[in-house]
Amino acid sequence: MEISMLGRAMQILLVEDDEIEAEAIRRSFRKYHLENVITVAADGLEALELLSGRTRSGLALQPDLILLDLNMPRMSGLEFLDVLRQDPQLRRSIVFVLTTSNREEDKVAAYDRQVAGYLVKSQLGEDFLRLTQLLDTYWHTIEFPPEAV
Repeated sequence: MEISMLGRAMQILLVEDDEIEAEAIRRSFRKYHLENVITVAADGLEALELLSGRTRSGLALQPDLILLDLNMPRMSGLEFLDVLRQDPQLRRSIVFVLTTSNREEDKVAAYDRQVAGYLVKSQLGEDFLRLTQLLDTYWHTIEFPPEAV
């Protein structure tokens, strides 16, 4: 099974500097038979390189959804959102913050940057079941503009 929209697997960009957390999220998708493509970027700079095509392949990644940690080296999640929202090609990207931070100022700052949701990792459980359920429901419920698919 896969989280799908229009009969295709959802492409997810996970921006997460903690390799153990990234693998736990991948494992969660596999455990619940969600065969979606998950590309991992270690920080905001690497994510922007992938999104702009500044990679060996030269192809820009076009994820359906971005899962974004806030506390990362080189470029934080909030700094990444600032750049993302200023780019005409990327500003409509669907972003969910996925972080350890439960600070009110981080939540306000993220929502000020037009995130679709703010998820605190500790509230999602060890196996990230609530995350996979949320994304499954999201993609089967929400209507998107044609250019977003």
